[in-house]
Amino acid sequence: MDNHSKYTQAFVKVFSVQKDVVEDLEYNAISAWDSLGHMGLIAELEEAFNIQLEMDDIIDFSSYKKGLEIISKYGVEL
Repeated sequence: MDNHSKYTQAFVKVFSVQKDVVEDLEYNAISAWDSLGHMGLIAELEEAFNIQLEMDDIIDFSSYKKGLEIISKYGVEL
C-alpha cells in the first residue's frame, strides 16, 4: 500500500466513512471528527508513518487536505 493510500485509509478506519468522501472532510464537519476522533486520527497516522507530530501540527490539522501538507513536513511522500 502506498503512502497516499495509507493516509486515506486512516480516515476511513478512524471515522468509519467511505473512501470517496475523505478528500472533503474537515474537522467537526462530521460527528466522528470531534476532539476525541481527532486524537484517534493523529494516533493512527503517527503509527502508520512512524512519526510523531508536533503539538502545533496536531492543532493545525483541520482537514484532509491540510493534513497532506502537515504529514509531508515529516518526510512522508504522499
